[in-house]
Amino acid sequence: MDLETACPDKLVDAEAAVSKIKNGCRVFIGTGCGEPQHLIRTMVEDLNMQDIMVYQMLSSTFARYVDDPRFLRRFSLKLFFISSTMRKAAFEGKIDYIPTYLSQIPRYFANRRIGLDVALIQVSPPDRFGYCSLGVSVDITRAGMQNAKLVIAQVNPRMPRTGGDSYVHIDDINYFVKYEEPLVEALPSIKNKETASRIGFYVNQLVDDGATLQIGFGHLPYAILQTLTNKNDLGIHTQLITDGFLPLFENKVINNKKKTLLPGRTVASLAMGSEKLYRYLDKNPIFYFRSSEFVNDPTVIARNDNLISISSALEVDLTGQVCSDSMGHLFYSGIGDQVDFLRGSAMSKGGFSVIALPSTAQNGTVSRIVPHLSEGAGVATTRGDVNFVVTEYGIAELSGKSIYQRVMELAQIAHPKFREELIDVAKSRHYIFADQLPPSQDDLIFIEGYKNSMTLRDGKTVEFRPLLPSDEFAYRNFFYSLREETIYFRFFYKMKLFSHEVVQKQWASVDYRKNMSMIGQVRIGGHQELVAIGSYAEESDTCAEVAFVVREDFQGRGIASFLLADLERIAKENHFTSFSASVLRENTAMIHVFKKRYPNAKTSVSGGSDVNIHMDFSDAVEYDPTKSSNPDDADACVCQEPAKDS
Repeated sequence: MDLETACPDKLVDAEAAVSKIKNGCRVFIGTGCGEPQHLIRTMVEDLNMQDIMVYQMLSSTFARYVDDPRFLRRFSLKLFFISSTMRKAAFEGKIDYIPTYLSQIPRYFANRRIGLDVALIQVSPPDRFGYCSLGVSVDITRAGMQNAKLVIAQVNPRMPRTGGDSYVHIDDINYFVKYEEPLVEALPSIKNKETASRIGFYVNQLVDDGATLQIGFGHLPYAILQTLTNKNDLGIHTQLITDGFLPLFENKVINNKKKTLLPGRTVASLAMGSEKLYRYLDKNPIFYFRSSEFVNDPTVIARNDNLISISSALEVDLTGQVCSDSMGHLFYSGIGDQVDFLRGSAMSKGGFSVIALPSTAQNGTVSRIVPHLSEGAGVATTRGDVNFVVTEYGIAELSGKSIYQRVMELAQIAHPKFREELIDVAKSRHYIFADQLPPSQDDLIFIEGYKNSMTLRDGKTVEFRPLLPSDEFAYRNFFYSLREETIYFRFFYKMKLFSHEVVQKQWASVDYRKNMSMIGQVRIGGHQELVAIGSYAEESDTCAEVAFVVREDFQGRGIASFLLADLERIAKENHFTSFSASVLRENTAMIHVFKKRYPNAKTSVSGGSDVNIHMDFSDAVEYDPTKSSNPDDADACVCQEPAKDS
């Protein structure tokens, strides 16, 4: 539709349009890369304008003016989120920050808590029916224009036409200014590629095929997206689309097939990126842009099963409180969409949230895992809302965990040089046991290679990983779930207590090389339960003593045989060539497991009822225990715990 023909009285130049803005007006500006740059420049350059109050989400063009005292005398900027270009101005008090949830901003416009006189927006040219598109900026822009008394639109043919709730009829706009210019581009640079890659590696482990994702903006979310190329059938329900998504769309990693809300559609509210991204969005029917009160509504988010929210933070304290919008007293970014999506993911069937952040700041001199948040830091996310926290050193699971467990989980993903200090502070505050050993100060990235999994005949998956200090409660619960006979076969006596001190003693010997413990976990009811544990302990330079136990309801499924083979694999990597074991004579099933893998194992009987077995790795026979028809191949019993060095 030709604007000259359809509404010639509404078509004006920028100077005439902004002259309609009166002194003292409250002006809304479209968001981020969708902001009408030409209108903003013209408004600022009109020196007749005085005492203008500006509301905006993400601001770019104003950044070139905020250091000019004359501008600051005429304009007051109130931002719902502080972009990187406005951060310095925020630190210097030149702009005003409005902390609020994105989902609530449209409501503030509608009920006049934040009154608006004028809205400056940017749209695509109208189609033959008279509908323009808000393109890359629907978010709070639709609500801003709907609740303003006067709407002025910059018509830019470079604005992509996006589907969903982005369409605005020419009858709903008071004035049009035709002006073509490139949209604002925003491409984050990855600050520390190795750290970001390692964080992405851990986040990848939490994302299952078929999940629906929300992920934020910035260098870290951008890097995390690059690690998801091995996934299948991902869906998207997110506030923001960036260039980081493009390879996943192009390689059909994202196809939205498994989504339970709007399947087949990528649901978003705005886009920020490059011209390549904007051309990809243009008239692309897979994208469904909606306003923030829909996209960010936790009850809407929860309608997506398996919704995983991935966001970042500035620091996390030992109890799980998250600061994401300020550095001490200095406002750094904003609450944005984090809380909306954390709460929505918590209500989603199978959903959860991930807070990802580097373990340190300021070139490694400051820990981001802290005993307490910095003075003045805002608690954007409460300790009750956090599921997982991820750094380059691993994954901390906090949901449903006590303060003691949270301290141990978070300390073990802190930078190694800060772990002991964090534990000492936690002891002084009586968060943890006074004799609690700190996590290893080594970089344990190498133990990722120890992880393994097996699929049982009933389809359940057992995931094996090294034992960590934060596993104490799960390990103790596992022990107390065992029958007396199982405990007797393991420890050679009817052990009644498995106390903190006992666990500490075992953990003290674990170095993940010469002394090793692996646990097997099964996902039951949305959480992981420990069902098996296996250990080896150095006996000589080439031989380690091995032991393991499997929970009774998982015995008879080949887990012990799998765990034995897995421990052998790890022992070989650490230069061992054989295992030894002491087994009660009546524990025939376990003796059979050993003999099955090591047919030429040497056995001897000690003075009591023990059978001593020596197994050379060169004698190992590979086989699939899940295909065995012989019940004696199962792990119905267990052998004695390896002796530990005092």
